[in-house]
Amino acid sequence: MEMSVGQVAERAGVKVSALHFYEQKGLISSWRNQGNQRRYDRSVIRRVAVIKAAQQVGMSLEDIASAFERLPRHKAPTKSQWESMATQWKQDLEHRIQQLKALQNDLDGCIGCGCLSLDSCNLRNPQDERAQEHSGESLLTNPEDTVLKG
Repeated sequence: MEMSVGQVAERAGVKVSALHFYEQKGLISSWRNQGNQRRYDRSVIRRVAVIKAAQQVGMSLEDIASAFERLPRHKAPTKSQWESMATQWKQDLEHRIQQLKALQNDLDGCIGCGCLSLDSCNLRNPQDERAQEHSGESLLTNPEDTVLKG
């Protein structure tokens, strides 16, 4: 069943401009009818729902687009295809959760440090990784150094 851009927007709970944006980014696709109006397959509603849910948990549009590359464009993906995508996203989210927990745990040390102790900063220089490449004041004076950029 084909749908107009307005029908999809209403059913998916997004603005028409959002659909145009998602299409521009390659997340959804449409075709033109004889009157040059956009038409979408009904399955695009599920894609939009997944896009919205993924964005709510912090997934980037690039991550979403990458996952969608393995899914069919003009028909609904199978259950196993959705599960495969979800499994990868779960792993990515778990990694982010661990990073946020580490940040939360190390934040107390930052309040006292103020990033004045780059050699022992758990956030900017964990396990003193910078010491392998640089030493001393090169951490502060190297213009290509990304530690101080923020």
